[in-house]
Amino acid sequence: MPESIKSAEFVEITSEAELRELLGEPMPRAIAKERVRLHERDREWLATSPFCLVATADADGACDVSPKGDPAGFTLVLDDTTIAIPERPGNRRADGFRNVLSNPHVGLIYFVPGRNETLRINGRARLVREAPFFDQMIVKGHRPSFALVVEIEQIFFHCAKAFLRSELWKPETWNPDALPSHARIVASVQKTEETLEELERYYGPEYATRLYQPTHPTTK
Repeated sequence: MPESIKSAEFVEITSEAELRELLGEPMPRAIAKERVRLHERDREWLATSPFCLVATADADGACDVSPKGDPAGFTLVLDDTTIAIPERPGNRRADGFRNVLSNPHVGLIYFVPGRNETLRINGRARLVREAPFFDQMIVKGHRPSFALVVEIEQIFFHCAKAFLRSELWKPETWNPDALPSHARIVASVQKTEETLEELERYYGPEYATRLYQPTHPTTK
């Protein structure tokens, strides 16, 4: 952090009273939207969503947020208060899963491409390595080795303001080439045994063909 920022005089908010002085009170509708059981509209949203973010924290409060994605409807509704998310091959860091083992509280945000609203679910999670519903989670021959099962404690739809401000779904605002390729990013931020050419090949067009294959130990 630059010295000019380190020495800046920050005026911090240290109480909810200060926070409310700046924000004001929430509208009654914003408070009343919280629910504890899945509504039919929630089920429809989950059936249409191909992507979510899973927030966790360890026993000391250190946080992690991990993306999860699969074909639309990948989150399985088990009953009105329980959902399950299949685990697919990844980098095997398991940051969020290790957090769940010491602190079961999780927060989920479900996206539907093109929609500016999101569905938020908070609850308590556990890792399940086998259950009858696993056969319903097979994608391209891959049966999950375990699943994140979440007992819902709070659920509600979140408004569109963040997406409208960011213009996230407007292709004319997209500029992915403003950044270097992922292989170049990897090579610049960490030490790897692979050359840049090898990384470019690994993260190239064939990367998508390995989405449901077991992850090789050297995968970054």
